[in-house]
Amino acid sequence: MAYNVEFSQNAKKELDNLERVIAIRILKKVREIKNTPFHYIKRLVGSELYSLRVGDYRILMTIIHTTIFIVRIGHRSDVYE
Repeated sequence: MAYNVEFSQNAKKELDNLERVIAIRILKKVREIKNTPFHYIKRLVGSELYSLRVGDYRILMTIIHTTIFIVRIGHRSDVYE
């Protein structure tokens, strides 16, 4: 079963501000996890968010029924703030 993917306005802006090569890598990874997201993601302690690692960047998301809702995208040093 393939999950639907939605980006928050904030995540879209963060993706637009990244270098093109990094943004392409992130979008490829998001497409890759659509069928089996729980194989790739890790739940954040004390939160309902999940994290997906793409090199030095992290994608923070929540999953509701069959929708992956991407909340934030950023460098690992500041995305969790």
